[in-house]
Amino acid sequence: MPSWLIILLIVLAVVIGLLVLLYFAGRKLQKRQAEQQSMLEANKQTVSLLVIDKKRMKVKDAQLPASVTAQIPKISRNMKASFVKVKIGPQLVTLFCDEKIYDSVPVKKEVKAEISGMYLMSVKGVHGTKIIREQKKKGRFKQALEKAQEKAGAKPIK
Repeated sequence: MPSWLIILLIVLAVVIGLLVLLYFAGRKLQKRQAEQQSMLEANKQTVSLLVIDKKRMKVKDAQLPASVTAQIPKISRNMKASFVKVKIGPQLVTLFCDEKIYDSVPVKKEVKAEISGMYLMSVKGVHGTKIIREQKKKGRFKQALEKAQEKAGAKPIK
């Protein structure tokens, strides 16, 4: 048997082994995430709060209480996360924010929000007002493309 074929079979076996390992690890992580999500849903509360500021920053720089920072794994402390600084009643609190709703959280506005512990899950406007998503700034390439299309008489792409 040629040596290149033996090497190819060994590499193929290692790749298949890694794929099987990743499959089972992924299933385990999915189950854990589903349990955590159900726990968040069970503990959520609707509160009225004033959003002061929102930022994406490292967990260690977020000025969280020492008890919260101690519970976060050391590897995760240097990762960036979304934080929202809010005023709930008389006190100022820094909350973790769900990435899905981070862009729709209005700054310097009062909102009704669903929170679970220190985790902001969703926001709604107060008194029936709709929350308007902030439009992202367009990059230079997109601006140049729109100008070229406008000159050519084509309809702009949204």
